[in-house]
Amino acid sequence: MLTLFIKMAIKLKLEMSSLANNYNRRKISFKKGKGSFLYSSKGVRYLDFVQGIAVNSLGHSNPYLNKALSYQSKRVWHVSNAFEIPEGEKLAKRLTKNTFADYVIFQNSGAEATEVAIKIARKYFYSEKKPYKNRILCIKNSFHGRTLAAIHASGSKKMTEGFGPKIPGFDHFIFGSHKSLKKSITKKTAAIMVEPVLGEGGIKVIPKWCLKGLRKICDQKKILLILDEVQCGIGRSGKFFAFEYSGIKPDIVPIAKGIGGGFPLGAVLMSKKVAVGMTPGTHGSTFGGNPLAMKIGNAVLDKILNKNFLKNVQKISKYFLNELNKIQAEYPKIIKEVRGVGLLIGLQLQKDQTNFIKKLEQNKLLTIRAAENVIRILPPLNVKKSEIDMSIKIIKKVCKNYQNT
Repeated sequence: MLTLFIKMAIKLKLEMSSLANNYNRRKISFKKGKGSFLYSSKGVRYLDFVQGIAVNSLGHSNPYLNKALSYQSKRVWHVSNAFEIPEGEKLAKRLTKNTFADYVIFQNSGAEATEVAIKIARKYFYSEKKPYKNRILCIKNSFHGRTLAAIHASGSKKMTEGFGPKIPGFDHFIFGSHKSLKKSITKKTAAIMVEPVLGEGGIKVIPKWCLKGLRKICDQKKILLILDEVQCGIGRSGKFFAFEYSGIKPDIVPIAKGIGGGFPLGAVLMSKKVAVGMTPGTHGSTFGGNPLAMKIGNAVLDKILNKNFLKNVQKISKYFLNELNKIQAEYPKIIKEVRGVGLLIGLQLQKDQTNFIKKLEQNKLLTIRAAENVIRILPPLNVKKSEIDMSIKIIKKVCKNYQNT
């Protein structure tokens, strides 16, 4: 009996994960991905409209990206930033040529990129002999990553609780309240940092006129504008950057996710004016700008900067949003609102979205949650119309069954 108990205990321990419990993982794993689809370890095919949370901009196992990675992996994987990295120079030139920016610093993730954006803003005013201007103003309960400074930038009690003393230097205003925004700006404010489209926050699009107003306020108050395009950038909105719809130019833009197409890659883009403080030794990253990541980033831009690519994103997203609005009109007691721009889409439900997401998964469509009862829908940017139609059929089916329960 004791031997049987020991064997059972050993078996149970072997079956337990050695990973920390900081993710609420679904009980499903995948052995293969291709384009818009994932294939589970049991051989079941799923339409993946999560795509690593807006990471796989060109879908799973994209042949062009595979070729680029294979090419570079046979040459140079990694060298220190103490040396020149030609692929990094090339990627930086292309990013500055096609955007507002004059300079780029490469990182490995979105959270790193937002942290560097904060450093750049503070160092700029320090260089301007105004070290007291060091506070960053963000939307209350926003999301800019999960590093220590980034969670305090969010102003969310849920995200910061239990992580020790509060990191100083952040102020917050209420989303949509111009009165709250203006009241929160002080002589110590260095920058306003917002996402043009709040991703984790519920796919809330900041209107064009509001972004224009932010730029105007920043100019009047002589503070910087940081636009966090980690999730909404690199073609996700139908433009290279979501802020382009407003016609403004920011001072600093952190990016990640889509620029790597699934490979860890982040960056911070900045104007010449604010780059003045970033001298040798002010920031560094062991892996940031490594040759493998740079090769992949260039391959992603080869596709996204193609003449018709973003036009196709705009065209297919318009179709998708139109079809989703038809479903909302048919099932208003289930779906409260369709949100988003481009292929950064949210379905806000009338009630908690957990069960709806499970039902979609049972029907072989993968989606993910966001705040305010929102289901995030994030197809690859090269998604096919037939795949959009497949997802529409599944969402309709789930809505119909929901209505009958």
